[in-house]
Amino acid sequence: MESSALAGLIQRLELKLLQSNLTAHPGLIDELLAENFEEIDNRGQLHTRNDAVGWLKRKDPDMQWAFKDFRVKALGQDTVLAIYSLQRTGQPDAGNTESIRTSIWQYRNNRWKMVFHQASRKN
Repeated sequence: MESSALAGLIQRLELKLLQSNLTAHPGLIDELLAENFEEIDNRGQLHTRNDAVGWLKRKDPDMQWAFKDFRVKALGQDTVLAIYSLQRTGQPDAGNTESIRTSIWQYRNNRWKMVFHQASRKN
């Protein structure tokens, strides 16, 4: 797959994970997150897949996000690293909500799944 097409696909998957109501569509969790998924939050704390799923289910399903400078780098034949800035939009009282994000996606059983995610606050 061409690099720009792959970047577009991974960006759509990231957005689907963030903006979908996962309580209403719980099947998306298994579709998008690998069983061995781990995350490091913007405070440097390590979280399990269950921790991340809990947050995704509790988050406001109407929250909107904007990507900036989204790109992917191939780490192997079936693994890519997504790098981007993310900002919550449509919430005037949110303050500085921009962060730098990285995610590792692997192609498994004919679909892309996120295996790792890290967020860092942007000053």
